[in-house]
Amino acid sequence: MRVAVIGAGPSGLVTLKYLLAARDALGTKPIEAKLFESEPSIGGTFFSRTYEDAELVSSKQLTTFSDFRIPSEGDFLSAGRYLQYLKDYCTHFRLWPHINLLSTVKSLNKRRSGDYSLAYTLQNGLHTWECDAVAICSGLHVLPNIPHIDGIDRIPVRLHSSEFKKRTQFDVGKTVLILGSGETASDLGYLAVTSPTEKVVLCHRDGFHLAPKTNPEPRIIGMALRKTAGPPPIPIDVSRASLFDTAYVHPWLRKSIALWTYYDYYVGWILWMSWGTFHGLDQWIAGKPTGWSTSQIFFNKSSKISPYINNAWKPRQPQSFPQYLRSLFIRTPYIDTKGRCVDVAPWPERINEDGRVVFKDNGRPEYLRMKEKVVKPDMVIYCTGYRQEFPFLQSQHHNANVRDIWNRDDPNVGFIGFIRPSLGAIPPLAEMQAQLWVLNLVAPERVNRLDPDDEPHYRLITPKSARVRYGIDHESYIYQLALDMNSAPSLSQILSLACDGPRHQLWRLPLVWALGANFNTKFRLYGPWQWDGAPEILVDELWETITRRPIFFGHITLSLVPMLIFGPISLLVYLYATLLELLKWVMHMKPEDYVLQKEDIPR
Repeated sequence: MRVAVIGAGPSGLVTLKYLLAARDALGTKPIEAKLFESEPSIGGTFFSRTYEDAELVSSKQLTTFSDFRIPSEGDFLSAGRYLQYLKDYCTHFRLWPHINLLSTVKSLNKRRSGDYSLAYTLQNGLHTWECDAVAICSGLHVLPNIPHIDGIDRIPVRLHSSEFKKRTQFDVGKTVLILGSGETASDLGYLAVTSPTEKVVLCHRDGFHLAPKTNPEPRIIGMALRKTAGPPPIPIDVSRASLFDTAYVHPWLRKSIALWTYYDYYVGWILWMSWGTFHGLDQWIAGKPTGWSTSQIFFNKSSKISPYINNAWKPRQPQSFPQYLRSLFIRTPYIDTKGRCVDVAPWPERINEDGRVVFKDNGRPEYLRMKEKVVKPDMVIYCTGYRQEFPFLQSQHHNANVRDIWNRDDPNVGFIGFIRPSLGAIPPLAEMQAQLWVLNLVAPERVNRLDPDDEPHYRLITPKSARVRYGIDHESYIYQLALDMNSAPSLSQILSLACDGPRHQLWRLPLVWALGANFNTKFRLYGPWQWDGAPEILVDELWETITRRPIFFGHITLSLVPMLIFGPISLLVYLYATLLELLKWVMHMKPEDYVLQKEDIPR
């Protein structure tokens, strides 16, 4: 079998790796795989669209692949360090001979025979390669999304975030208008306000939710000590326990909003306890609309901008009696920004002839504050995302309707990495997608029935007006793909494996399985992609990760309490469902089924 991979970002590289590993892991014939990348280097976004001081907002523990880890160097990697990690990954798994750089795919056509003809340019020449399947891991044309705003051309300098590289581009004494409120907008807003600019204005459409990169743990202490609460070291994206959250949850329960409701209360409670606000991490303005839940939010973990937004909005003294009581025990530290601030504003309606911005009336406090201010930007930066285009495909709409990976009518074309988690990372999701796609490609009999009814539970709820409509819950999606591949071990399998290893594995492995987040390595213990090195990583590196979790605002609130609530509920639902199936079976039995037949009597 010959398989083409388009794109050398994390998604393309991990797909290439599993294609090459299929012979040894699955016992299939060798796969001849080629990867085509238009840039002169691997890395995708981490090579071509990074900027000064860029750092991954997802933890190293989650973002690195299941069988190639970075055991030290802190929890969060810089973009440059992650690019080096991807190069080391290629070297470790011997991917380089299969990677073709500076190779732009021009067309992909399905032939009558059922295979594909891929045309690509290399050294100014046009070449073709015939293959049996294709993994699309890049849009090839990743075009900036530029929303229309009347009069925007009156602003002298207009950049998309993909064109921004260094602080010096802000120049000196300029007014910078940032369009967008995601992680890139927050990063560039922070760079702008800490540069010698005159004014920085950040515009949003529907609010945003600043989230900490590490799980907050307010320390409730005596009145006299007045110590401040500080976040614990464990990254927030690995702070959830999987037992009864995603693992061993009855389908009826996981399709309900019960877990989301619990996390709504938890998030609101931890925010108020830590900072006295429900908007986000020490965030006092531009929160998500009232009524929005965690099932609808893309968390923004680039929160260094928070104190600069606070300046105009955070009260210096408690504004209510509950806030006063809270302040007796918990006092959030005030960060001195030396008078620098970022103005939060609604989305621009237009730019007047004199260059002044007219903001839309969104009915929020920031509009009342900004409507009379004179904002004449010297520079506008679009932090408004990208549009994926597939010029080599006959249709621009890939319509991957099976787990967002392939179309039921054409399973040999896989789309890897085209999803967005609310709180997580795309590379580990792409690894699980690659595992499932390759397994279905070469050994479809080993894939469970891919029921469409199993999909809604991991999808985020998005309004019809939302630009991004492919949001998913990281933990739920990972576990669903593991179930599809029979890679999610049972409790008896975990206990059996724990007994087969060193003494510390006997108790560490079950605890990491139950209390740890859905690290991809957990799904290399069993199943088609089983790997002998998985137990060691779990009982060493990932054991150390979960043991750093704080006691109360970690093990208790994010592990013990959900287990005590949803464990018994899951058990009751399982018992009820079993009883219901038994009653259905009895009701549908024919009279003769009740009679013991002669041949059924043991001799």
